[in-house]
Amino acid sequence: MLAFSLWNALWVVFISFLFINFLLLMFAVIADLFRDKELSGGAKAIWIIVLVLLPLIGILIYVIARGSGMAHRSVNEQVAAKESFDSYVRDVAGGGAASELEKASALHGSGQISDDEYAALKARILG
Repeated sequence: MLAFSLWNALWVVFISFLFINFLLLMFAVIADLFRDKELSGGAKAIWIIVLVLLPLIGILIYVIARGSGMAHRSVNEQVAAKESFDSYVRDVAGGGAASELEKASALHGSGQISDDEYAALKARILG
């Protein structure tokens, strides 16, 4: 009796694992469909219909046909998110170009740097 329950429990865990992976793949494909700006609305609708009617085959066909584009869109989204975050952190920390220009202007105004040094520093910050 114990062995039967153990095998049932292992079977349920295995099937649950497969089902969760299937759902993750389905959501990844659907998210990629809506992320793709090159695909028309009609083509997106056809892909959604295929994914609803033939889910496993639809996922496999999508990954085979559009897998490399899926990877590029994911990488581009991650790069854009990182750049946005880095820009936000620089702005909040006060390390942006405007802050550097203010510091250079203050140094120039107080006479600590010459006009030539100020012009070179300004060109480096803006350039």
